[in-house]
Amino acid sequence: MERERVSSGTEWESAVGYSRAVRAGDTIHVSGTTATDADGSVVAPGEPYAQTERAIENVAAALSRLDASISDVVRTRLFVTDIGDWEAVGRAHAEAFGAVRPATSMVQVERLIHPDLVVEVEATAKRPTDD
Repeated sequence: MERERVSSGTEWESAVGYSRAVRAGDTIHVSGTTATDADGSVVAPGEPYAQTERAIENVAAALSRLDASISDVVRTRLFVTDIGDWEAVGRAHAEAFGAVRPATSMVQVERLIHPDLVVEVEATAKRPTDD
């Protein structure tokens, strides 16, 4: 099966050996994505709502590079450092996905790759290939 990969260019991709997103057939997997800007700096340190918004924007950007969009997402996974933030994280997720309403999970983790990060988002999308 042919694979198409998208890179965000962060130092972590080459160090860990992963891609921001991979399309294999009609399925697109977007790696755990955080609230970072184009330079890799953390956006909205410690702010769950704003970080969720930005992480989903970054997911959308990766999907776009593979000719897909938020409307193609069928599954998300939300990793949070404080499950008490579930309402803020959930509100940002609901606003971003609207009627798409993908299957999702939210789990608390001890920490993320940077101490200012409080949310990480993974996504799976389905998009027919042009073959």
